Amino acid sequence: MKSFFQFLNEAQSQASMQARKLNLKSDGHGGWLDSRGNFVATTEDGRLKFVDKKKPKGQEEPTAQPKAAQAQPKAEPKKPEPQAAQKRGAKEVGAGVAPGETTETLTVAFGRFNPPTVGHGKLLSAAQKAAAGEDLKIYPSRSQDPKKNPLDPDMKISFMKKMFPEFEENIVNDGDMKTIFNVLTTADEDGYRNVNIIVGSDRQAEFENLATKYNGDLYNFQNIRVISAGVRDADAEGVEGMSASKMRKAVIDGDFDAFRRGTPKELDDGDTQALFDAVRTGMKLKAKKKEVTEMWEIAPKCDPRGLRDNYISGNIFNLGDIVENLNTGLIGKIIRRGTNHLICVTEENYMFKSWIRDVMEAVVNYPGPSGVSGKEREVGTDSNRNYVMRMTGTVGIKNFINKYKKK
Repeated sequence: MKSFFQFLNEAQSQASMQARKLNLKSDGHGGWLDSRGNFVATTEDGRLKFVDKKKPKGQEEPTAQPKAAQAQPKAEPKKPEPQAAQKRGAKEVGAGVAPGETTETLTVAFGRFNPPTVGHGKLLSAAQKAAAGEDLKIYPSRSQDPKKNPLDPDMKISFMKKMFPEFEENIVNDGDMKTIFNVLTTADEDGYRNVNIIVGSDRQAEFENLATKYNGDLYNFQNIRVISAGVRDADAEGVEGMSASKMRKAVIDGDFDAFRRGTPKELDDGDTQALFDAVRTGMKLKAKKKEVTEMWEIAPKCDPRGLRDNYISGNIFNLGDIVENLNTGLIGKIIRRGTNHLICVTEENYMFKSWIRDVMEAVVNYPGPSGVSGKEREVGTDSNRNYVMRMTGTVGIKNFINKYKKK
């Protein structure tokens, strides 16, 4: 029979493990604090019990009470919000919200947007509709590589704000928001009770399974809704069939007209040409040279057979490889290969499933942009010299010497 102290140690260990996953710190008296020092949980029956985020321990009145709750009595939870709150526009929703002024529900859109297309406008409109006047935040992913993510985050967000000006204040440029887990844990710490995640129809099941699986572990929401922005059909014409893969293919083909059809009217011809050139540069294509490119690497949706043939042949995505999920940003090691999917585990021991079309080989052990190849980082090589010259804006060694030579 276990002693009382054995039960006590096991309970403390279980609560501690759960708190460690949530990055919580003990207050030394059975309570737990988040990264901002707010009291969020207690230890009860060997598990973490989360306190009401709107009523921190020791306070009778909430310190982070949502606007909707401040304007209505508890006995009438369904009473409409004040007129001033209902009239907030898309630019104001979620923009510049001060601590203690969050709404009950946060609506988020997390995606690559690389490059952004007219189809993404449909996604953002669906997110605005789902937000229904409450907070809306759009998080472009941070990944960058020459094949599937040619634009760096800053440049991508700059173009997004030009293409979707009505959402300019909702687009968040935060280097810490690398994965959907980063977004959800931050929303939880900010005091949101519910979260809506807006995705394309082909990604709804993936996000729904992943987000709900770790609720109560990594974060703690009363409700998580994964909402489809509408049907996506790669073979369709117009907005429904537009994708970043088609845009990258148009750049490889040098087809500016096809690329232009994938951008909204808010982007003029000059900015569209600049986006076209930026994608070409990011993909490291030569302006006047016909490129011989494996389409399944650049735009797998345009060549699913090539992707599958290379996968079945064992040329890509083998056991032990480190890959990144392009939809969620999660990075993990492949532990199982399915017929057309992978089972992966992150360093934190969180498991996720990915279709082979939705992953790329992750760049590890290097803090810089993932588009930089290993050869360009080998000190003493011509590739490294050319890379450093590009980074410093140096056009030649003689130019560099003259620039810094003592006058």
